[in-house]
Amino acid sequence: MGDQEEEDLKMALRMSMQTEPPEAKRSRPGENSPAATAATEEESEEMKNRRMQRELMAAAAEKRMIAAKNAATEASPVKKVEKSGGAGVAVAAAAAAESSKNVSLVKCENRKGKIGKEMSAAVAQQLFSMIFGGEVTKDILAQWSNQGIRFSPDPDTSMGLVQHEGGPCGVLATIQAFVLKYLLFHPEESDYAAPSMPRNTDPRRSSKSECAAADIFSSLTEDRKSRALVRSMCEILFLCGNNETAVIASIGVLHADVESSEDCSKDKVISKLLEGFAIESGLDLQKALRIEAYTSKTSAFRRLEEMLPVFRSRMGAILFLVSALLSRGLDSVQADRDDPSQPLVTAPFGHASQEIVNLLLSGKAVANVFDGRMDLGGGMFVKGISSTVDVGFLTLLESLNFCKVGQYLKCPKWPIWVVGSESHYTVLFALDTKVQEENEFESRETKIRRAFDAQDQSGGGGFISVEGFHQVLRDTGINLPAEKVDNLCNTGFIVWSEFWQDLLDLDKSLGGLKDSTGLMGKKVFDLYHFNGIAKSVGNGSQATCGNENPIQRPRLTKLRVSVPPRWTPEEFMADVAVTSSSGKNEPCGKETAIEVSKPEPAQHAPLVDCIRTRWPRANCNWEGDAPSIV
Repeated sequence: MGDQEEEDLKMALRMSMQTEPPEAKRSRPGENSPAATAATEEESEEMKNRRMQRELMAAAAEKRMIAAKNAATEASPVKKVEKSGGAGVAVAAAAAAESSKNVSLVKCENRKGKIGKEMSAAVAQQLFSMIFGGEVTKDILAQWSNQGIRFSPDPDTSMGLVQHEGGPCGVLATIQAFVLKYLLFHPEESDYAAPSMPRNTDPRRSSKSECAAADIFSSLTEDRKSRALVRSMCEILFLCGNNETAVIASIGVLHADVESSEDCSKDKVISKLLEGFAIESGLDLQKALRIEAYTSKTSAFRRLEEMLPVFRSRMGAILFLVSALLSRGLDSVQADRDDPSQPLVTAPFGHASQEIVNLLLSGKAVANVFDGRMDLGGGMFVKGISSTVDVGFLTLLESLNFCKVGQYLKCPKWPIWVVGSESHYTVLFALDTKVQEENEFESRETKIRRAFDAQDQSGGGGFISVEGFHQVLRDTGINLPAEKVDNLCNTGFIVWSEFWQDLLDLDKSLGGLKDSTGLMGKKVFDLYHFNGIAKSVGNGSQATCGNENPIQRPRLTKLRVSVPPRWTPEEFMADVAVTSSSGKNEPCGKETAIEVSKPEPAQHAPLVDCIRTRWPRANCNWEGDAPSIV
């Protein structure tokens, strides 16, 4: 290979000293004619340009020789692109002599300066096993190999990413949440190409999104959506890389043909090249993938922008997951997890695990959604979310008492949440940051609940020990009467719901939440829910435009949320009945005031149960079909 490089250099140097090769014979005007003089000047300029080009080729050949020698001494599977915007991973010259099938990649390297680096067989096998495990079905592999990162073509949901089948929804929903952040709360950044632009991280700032919300979804341009998507992907990858490194994975065979095609045809070119393409083993990953590492956010942004057609292709979701895992580092991913022996894509249906969602939300592939870590005794502990996140997470499983979502995920910087059910991920968001602001009642409730959860060693079961209970009372300044303390402690453990009820009956002066006005805690606001699934709901086959298989399109649903005072709706109606029956001779105006204060008849769907994990006692109303989280 070294001899070949030397021959390339010698050939380029010889060419740089040659004169222009003879032109093909053609009839010419007389030598003294003006046309002849002009032709001579034009040819002279052309010869000058070609000679300069040869000199540049010789210099480039020399640089490639040096780069190839340096690359041979590199032990790491990924070489970082320096912040100065350097040439990146330089292994194309070595690949040229390895196999004729890589000729197209070499041409791309000569034209663009980089194509990425191949993973070692060991790393590729570790990556494949980490994602899919040792026994993965072809159906699951097909789900993850046939999902691009594409926006909905429907005007009503044009801001949303479309999912065609189950599996990668955890990846898509998380990217979607970040896209909404840039469209709603950082519009000036989603329209700007340089990611180094200063970022406004104050969620309490005067948001321009509310006044723009009326037309933001109907007037979005493709360019604005694309920039928001690239910003989101860039942020997630650097989040996984501790804000130091982002690794971008691509498919090597796509580079040359895609780069040489027109923008309007890139999607078609990629689709054609991927016909029959499949990843079914670690060896397939090694052969197909090329990876590049970046320490500059500007360089990473530009590369992601160039690769949008690739991420729109059917391999987009799996490529982004691979990029996130490599950005974190495979060893770090395994260290994050409580049980690294299990695959990240769960059997038998191939859904994204909580570890994948947490990695994309927080930068760490932890398996739990509570705050911090939980000590199980004996030197054993399990890990949760360690810091505040930009976009959060809610889950139906919490309403079923299977887990406890901590405040970091429940109260993110921006009012956007990935919503999990037993089998699907969707997105919930608000247009106004004020929905995150706590009133006096909520602030007190949050403080007490956080103290209670800090003593909860049940994995989110909602009960604590007697010793932990006394610590909660001390930490929160609650002065419960002795008889209530004894009553709560007589079983040997304290349940949150019973403790909470006693707090509602305890006066504020004693650290409780008793509200003499009956209005503390009341809120009314709007939320929006997006479900990106778009598949046939008739028999599960491929969606068509016919009537045989009705199509479930992506849906955006507006919900009116009202959080009543501390009492439940049943208690409220009982209070109304008592007041009305005892006041028959009172003016009708008082009864009218009571009627006006009644909450609207609430509608119910599983999404409402998720919302109530964030805003207890919330009632929701919407128009049309109920929002779906499956």
